[in-house]
Amino acid sequence: MYKGKFYFQENDFNLINGDSLKILKKFEEKSIDVIFADPPYFLSNNGITCKSGKMVSVNKGNWDKCDSLKDKHDFNKKWIKECHRVLKDNGTIWISGTLHNIYSIGMALEENGFKIINNITWQKTNPPPNLACKTFTHSTETILWAKKNLPKVKYTFNYDLMKKLNDNKQMKDVWTTSLTKPSEKKQGKHPTQKPLEILEKIILASTHENNLILDPFCGSSTTGIVANKLNRKYIGIDNEKEYLDLSIKRYKEIKEKENANT
Repeated sequence: MYKGKFYFQENDFNLINGDSLKILKKFEEKSIDVIFADPPYFLSNNGITCKSGKMVSVNKGNWDKCDSLKDKHDFNKKWIKECHRVLKDNGTIWISGTLHNIYSIGMALEENGFKIINNITWQKTNPPPNLACKTFTHSTETILWAKKNLPKVKYTFNYDLMKKLNDNKQMKDVWTTSLTKPSEKKQGKHPTQKPLEILEKIILASTHENNLILDPFCGSSTTGIVANKLNRKYIGIDNEKEYLDLSIKRYKEIKEKENANT
């Protein structure tokens, strides 16, 4: 499956520290059931935004900076190509993004043998206001769901379960939730942390128990927290040890609560 060193391993919750492009090459071909990726949005352009009522910089770190459009698209093509190689033929990939990177990602998916299944719109109930007042308030993110472009191969979609979770009505491609709750950031903050609710829908929709889920840009490992809760196996990759340590703290917090209730 993976031929390399883990940063942390416990109960199918596995973390790897390093450059995703290099790490992905150490995975066996067609060894992953589902991939969720929250890659750099390349938002760090020295602008400002509003957070908790205060004006703050949009800069998140060097990992979120890109010199040119070509560099951005080349980066997306490279990591998506590796994801295609490691994903099982009946597996699927989910990728989240904003207008800053999602169009490049959509092209890179099709250029590397994927077919887009759905374009999920995550509508945020409490987005930060637009301080410049020159555009509409940015209140959505896009999550692309794709499969390998293999016409005769079936992929997992737990349609009946998703319908049941939606009051026995077909679930639409617009998902409305708040931003990540403060209760989900007790162990520390990651600048692009996703709500548990979003990842729970994704994992329930496209996986079965004991499936292996890979997150090549795991950050604080929301994917892994949900995967562990739902009895799925998880591997997260990040080049920042700070975020992997935060992932471990979140994981241990959940385990402590589970042990206290048994």
